[in-house]
Amino acid sequence: MSNPCPSPSTSEASREEQARALCLRLLTARARTRAELEGQLAKRGYPDDVSATVLDRLAHVGLVDDADFAEQWVRSRRVHAGKGKRALAAELRNKGVDSEVIASALADIDAGAERQRAEQLIRDKLRREKLGDDDLKLTRRLVGMLARRGYPQTMAFDVVSVELATERERRRV
Repeated sequence: MSNPCPSPSTSEASREEQARALCLRLLTARARTRAELEGQLAKRGYPDDVSATVLDRLAHVGLVDDADFAEQWVRSRRVHAGKGKRALAAELRNKGVDSEVIASALADIDAGAERQRAEQLIRDKLRREKLGDDDLKLTRRLVGMLARRGYPQTMAFDVVSVELATERERRRV
């Protein structure tokens, strides 16, 4: 006796259920973009049509929303990691977020807000620094820190210069 082959519709439904379970497990750990989930499904060998069906259903119920993900990502990374607009845009691009969605998520960050965050980062860092005679080395290090976090170099240099002078004055008093 041979086992009958399962019907194609049952097999496909089973694959969809497995793909949905995988996506839900991934989303339990943290929010993810549609592109991240597509990548995980492709890595595990799910066909594109199954992935599209599952992801469309998850998007329909609101579990996959790239715009919401981008806004949360920007808010979190600005507060906790002190990232600038350029770094945030690069991170979102790496996660597969569309350029228009990125622009929308970053629209609330103006140059003033970005500068304030950079000033706060430098103030926090300077409080723990020993100020010596070599401002050049310290300035280079602090500007590099801001540049790695995605702040424009000219703004970073200006912020470091002003905050370093302010900190020197504060310690003098």
